[in-house]
Amino acid sequence: MIDATSVRPEDRRELVELAREHECLAVAIVLDVPAQVAIDRNAARTDRKLGAWVVNQQRRALRGGLRAIRREGFSRVTILDSEAAIDAASVVRRPLWNDRRGESGPFDIIGDIHGCYDELVALLGRLGYEVGGTRESPEVTPPEGRRALFLGDLVDRGPDAPGVLRLVMAMVRAGAALCVVGNHEAKLEKKLRGRDVKLRHGLAETVEQLAREPEPERFAAEVADFISGLISHYILDGGRLVVAHAGIKEALQGRASGRVRAFCLYGETSGEVDEYGLPVRHAWAEEYRGPALVVYGHTPVLEASFINNTICVDTGCVFGGKLSALRYPERELVDVPAARVYYEPTRPLLRPEAAPVPARRGDDLIDIKDVTGKRTVETRVLPKVTIREENAVAALEVMSRFAIDPRWLVYLPPTMSPSATAPEGTPLLERPHEALDYFAGQGVREVVCEEKHMGSRAVVVVARSREAAARRFRVEDGKQGVVYTRTGRPFFGDAAREAALIARVAAACEAAGLFESLSSEWLCLDAELMPWSLKARDLLRHHYAAVGAAAGVSLARSVDALAAAAARGVELGEVGERFAARRSMIDRYGAAWRRYCWETPTLDELRLAPFHLLASEGRLHSDRDHVWHMETLATLAPHDPILVATPYRVVDLDDEAARADAIAWWEALTAAGGEGMVIKPRQWIVRGPRGVCQPAIKCRGPEYLRIIYGPEYSAPENIERLRSRGLGGKRSLALREFALGLEGLARFAEGDSLWRVHECVFGVLALESEPVDPRL
Repeated sequence: MIDATSVRPEDRRELVELAREHECLAVAIVLDVPAQVAIDRNAARTDRKLGAWVVNQQRRALRGGLRAIRREGFSRVTILDSEAAIDAASVVRRPLWNDRRGESGPFDIIGDIHGCYDELVALLGRLGYEVGGTRESPEVTPPEGRRALFLGDLVDRGPDAPGVLRLVMAMVRAGAALCVVGNHEAKLEKKLRGRDVKLRHGLAETVEQLAREPEPERFAAEVADFISGLISHYILDGGRLVVAHAGIKEALQGRASGRVRAFCLYGETSGEVDEYGLPVRHAWAEEYRGPALVVYGHTPVLEASFINNTICVDTGCVFGGKLSALRYPERELVDVPAARVYYEPTRPLLRPEAAPVPARRGDDLIDIKDVTGKRTVETRVLPKVTIREENAVAALEVMSRFAIDPRWLVYLPPTMSPSATAPEGTPLLERPHEALDYFAGQGVREVVCEEKHMGSRAVVVVARSREAAARRFRVEDGKQGVVYTRTGRPFFGDAAREAALIARVAAACEAAGLFESLSSEWLCLDAELMPWSLKARDLLRHHYAAVGAAAGVSLARSVDALAAAAARGVELGEVGERFAARRSMIDRYGAAWRRYCWETPTLDELRLAPFHLLASEGRLHSDRDHVWHMETLATLAPHDPILVATPYRVVDLDDEAARADAIAWWEALTAAGGEGMVIKPRQWIVRGPRGVCQPAIKCRGPEYLRIIYGPEYSAPENIERLRSRGLGGKRSLALREFALGLEGLARFAEGDSLWRVHECVFGVLALESEPVDPRL
């Protein structure tokens, strides 16, 4: 909003150019009041006063250009010529026609149809729409709550453009569909309005088909009016979805100008033509970084796939391909094959067996700007997760120096909160009671209690073959898969050892039928790799063993000295008992960590316990409950001794006996030297009364906690002090990392761009630098 005199055309020209630069519509409100009114108002000003001659001069300049102002590029000019008109006027802000942020769908977004009427009817049927009536007077009933959204290019080249027009026009009139304009409709409208256009690219066939329709002149007029009412693009679902025929850059979304319309109709071209005589188009989607999903058509592709949060769903139906639709917000593709080739393409469409597999695409490139600075990531679990700039800097150091190839790095697991502290009067710091109570309070009916293995967290990405890995992950390293830590670093320093482990995991997955049953050439597993000493050898040598050795020697001498003093008759009181207890705690400390260590000269000494089958092609498996994961992954164990099934129990929280059995199981596990157990709601994502509840809570045994908190943590004075530990920060962190981890993996499984996947992976690593007690 610019308040200025701007009475001269050259002054207004600068403002119109400013609007054009930002692809905005310019609106002029002209105050053309009588000179005396302006003079009187000027005299009443208290800030400054101008002479009457100035007002008269401005009025003459305004009046001299008033007739031409409507030709200066303003989309609307309103002239208020009296005080009464000014007092009666009001400025009302209305959304542009393309702004439908309040409509969230769900939508079925259909690509270029090009007159393929039969295929359109078949696709609508697959999507759940009931198509009735006649061809000339169709009636369409959409699925409850859904609406179709057509991306233009309804006509030309195909066998029945009028039938497609009748069907789409009827759906739009009935409110069952929205439609944006395509370049073929724009050219057809010019022809129907009597403009001189060349009958190329299938327009001649459409004109001929229209002439054969009943009452052709009336129908042609209806078609022209329908096309005239179509706009260039829509913004939907609070800005999360944008649809346009040929796509649209982020800077142009929600704008209105001739250049915006041209981009939406034709895309961005270089002005050159290729060897087929077609325009060379700029690959705008490979540079797109906007938060909104852009769905478009225009340029036929062999298969629809996500690139940088964009997807082209024109799969060349008229050229013998298929007619595709994207279900939103599900992001599921539905298609029907073309009955035949209706029109030979100028540029040949490659068949699947002949299509080259690019080793690298533009959307594989990660820009430092994609991860630096303060960022907000929208996820399916939590609406928004914020990454602070200082945390991003810390993650950048780790990621750039130590992490594996980002093309393999599709997921990082979240941290996990412990159970609430046991109440005073109990000798334990953690126990299952509080975790079970937490989930019951969140409205969870069933939980799954899993044995917690004492190893190192390992993410295993495994492909069916090296060739499959190269195709899906677009890598050239010859690997069949990778094993990496929860911070994205290679688990093994020895590449040959990693390759051998991956080969055995892949063979077990093949033998168990997982690749076949999931229709996938790759799997992502979350697992525990044992022994602990495999990864923590240096930590054990320089920290745990050193502490145990030093304390053991010093306390042994102290106990011996106290024993000698007692033998001499010295009254020791509680001192002797206290030092004896300290020595016992040091011995138990050493026994606690040693049980998790053994030599691993070959792979046969390793144990891999997968507990989440996270994702496969096209699917994130968080929609399946934890029992499915346990049972499915247990099928691997019979095929290789290094793969172990994780013991678990399903607990009904309304059943006190079941609760007691779970607690007894935990006590037995920890008494036998186990680390403890993890308790999860049976369903992955549970929204309780205060939002999303914790995805998992760990209940660690008293001897394992000796490794974490120190040898003497269980002394009464120490354990009471530790009960004041706060869990709020840890639980907030666990939820945010959980949301980011699943979001990144979902994006990868859906075929999204690497930078979009890495945005989430990087976010998990960045959150790890938040100041949270590492012992929790």
